[in-house]
Amino acid sequence: MLYRSKAPFRLGIAGGGTDVSPYSDLYGGAILNVTINLYAHATIRPLNNGKIRFLHINENIVEEFDSTDRLPLIGPLLLQRGIYNSVVSRFNDNQPLSFELVTSMDVPSGSGLGTSSTLVVAILGAFGEWLKLPLGKYDIAHYAYEIERLDLKMAGGKQDQYAATFGGVNFMEFLEDDKVIVNPLRISNNILQEWAMNTVLFYTKQQRCSGHIIEEQVENVKKKNDSLEAMHKVKEEAFRMKNCLLREELWELGKALNVSWTNKKKMARHISNNFIDQIYETAISNGALGGKISGAGGGGFMFFYCPGNTCYEVASKLAEMNIGSIQQFEFSKKGLTTWSVKE
Repeated sequence: MLYRSKAPFRLGIAGGGTDVSPYSDLYGGAILNVTINLYAHATIRPLNNGKIRFLHINENIVEEFDSTDRLPLIGPLLLQRGIYNSVVSRFNDNQPLSFELVTSMDVPSGSGLGTSSTLVVAILGAFGEWLKLPLGKYDIAHYAYEIERLDLKMAGGKQDQYAATFGGVNFMEFLEDDKVIVNPLRISNNILQEWAMNTVLFYTKQQRCSGHIIEEQVENVKKKNDSLEAMHKVKEEAFRMKNCLLREELWELGKALNVSWTNKKKMARHISNNFIDQIYETAISNGALGGKISGAGGGGFMFFYCPGNTCYEVASKLAEMNIGSIQQFEFSKKGLTTWSVKE
C-alpha cells in the first residue's frame, strides 16, 4: 500500500510575527491567512527489509538507515528524522518501523509560504494514514508545532502548522498557555474568486533563512523598543483586514495591506531591503493598492492586491524586471488531505 498526503501552502495576509513567542504569550497574537493550491506532498511505502529510506524530490536528497527507534538529528533531512523519532516514541512504543518516505513541494524551501511547517504537516498526515493515528485537526497542527519548534528548536511561530492543517481563509488567535483559536471565515465564492483574480503572486527568487529575522523580532519584544509598537499595529491591521473581507470590501483590504507592510518593515531590520523595495514600488506605481512579503521577510514570495484590471499591468512590469517570476495560483478551501491506495 501507498499512504499519501498533501497540505497546502499559505499566504500570510496580516499579523505575521504576532504568533511568535514571547509576543503571543504577552500580548496575544492575531493572524489572517489563506491557503493556495500549491502543496507539500508525502508518500509512505512500508518496507520489510529492515531499512528506513528518505527521498526529498526537490533537492534530490536520499538518506538510508538501518531500522532503529531513534535517528540522529543531524543531516539535511532533519525534519524527516525528527518526525520519525517523535512518531515512534509517542505512538509505536519505541518499536522501529521500516518504510520509504518520499516528499516533494510545489515551491522552493525558504520561499515564505510556510514551507517547512507545511511539509511537517504533510508527513504527519502520511504517518497518520498509515498508522491510523487518533489525531484531529487541532492535534495535528499542535503536534507539528511541537516537533518543529520544541523538539528540533527551529525558530518560528504557530500559524503555518494550523493553516496547512485547516486550509481556507482563517483568522487565528494565539493566546497564552499555547492556546490557539482558528476562526474559519465564511467568504462568498464571488469574493474569493475576485480576490484571487486581483492578486499578483511574485517569486523574488531570493531564498532566505527566516530564523534570523524571527530571532531579531523576539529580541525586539524583550527590549520593548519601537519594533514592539510596530507589532501592535500589525496585529491591529489583521483585525481590520478580517473585517474588510467579511464586509466584502476588497478595495479597503488592498489599502490595509499597504499600511500593514509599512509597519511590518519596522519589526526587524532585514524584513525588507533595496531589492524588495524596488519590487514593491514597481507594483504600486503600476496600479497595486498594497502588498507585502508572505512570511518573515527577506525574500521569497511577495503578493499585491491590484483592483480592476491592473493585475495585468503589474504582472507585466514585474516580469520586465527579470529578477523573479509570476506564480499562477488559486485559493484552496481544503487543508491537509490524506488517502491510501494499493501499489
